[in-house]
Amino acid sequence: MIEIDHLTKVFSAGTPNECVALSDVTFTIEDGDIFGIIGMSGAGKSTLLRCLSLLETPTSGRIMQDGVDISTLKGKNLIEAHRKTGVVFQGYNLLMQKTVAENVAFPLRLAGKKKAETAPRVAQLLDLVGLADKADNYPAQLSGGQMQRVAIARALASDPKVLLCDEPTSALDSLTTSQMLDLLVDINRKLGITIVIITHALNVVRRICNKVAVIDAARYAEGGLTRDVFATPRTDVTRRLLSQADGGAEPKEEEQA
Repeated sequence: MIEIDHLTKVFSAGTPNECVALSDVTFTIEDGDIFGIIGMSGAGKSTLLRCLSLLETPTSGRIMQDGVDISTLKGKNLIEAHRKTGVVFQGYNLLMQKTVAENVAFPLRLAGKKKAETAPRVAQLLDLVGLADKADNYPAQLSGGQMQRVAIARALASDPKVLLCDEPTSALDSLTTSQMLDLLVDINRKLGITIVIITHALNVVRRICNKVAVIDAARYAEGGLTRDVFATPRTDVTRRLLSQADGGAEPKEEEQA
């Protein structure tokens, strides 16, 4: 379970350029959820993901994972927490000079694992994401969907309990998006891993997320079971998001927060 408790993140605090990216955000993600986090451009979704992935330190509040405030960890404890959380970045962030297998093995090599130990794990993961035949290819030889699959396999290498996905379908066509969502559902079911998806695409949330949280102007607006939130939205921002998804232009991806 991940408990986000009164989380606040302020950039350049106390200066004329102070920016409140998150303000007193509180909600819970249960083990095994496929949890969507949505909001307008600049709402704070990406900052929230960076806090959950320990790439940013909250200004105040707590991120409790299995009863431990991971936002306060340091040293070896912080490294161990990083291993329990896999991150799939929007731009893939693959190492272009390394093969697919080497990319997937990279976190394991950083953890000090020998090649003989990593090879079976890499083969298992590539089979899981449907790329067993691409182990010796380089990222430049892959399609966008295939690169995303490599990024997912790499994020799973250290056997994390949580997989964070930042706009996992934003650069994919509709068919590849459907295949990617099927893969995430399959991973959730086979591995029992909790998946958190930051996205502006409400069709993604409708398709695979059992729960959703709406972030608006740095604050938690509403959340709950996806079917309930989308059927009877309680806030203007959720109604606006639904209206844009159903009939108007979709909200743009956020650039800063």
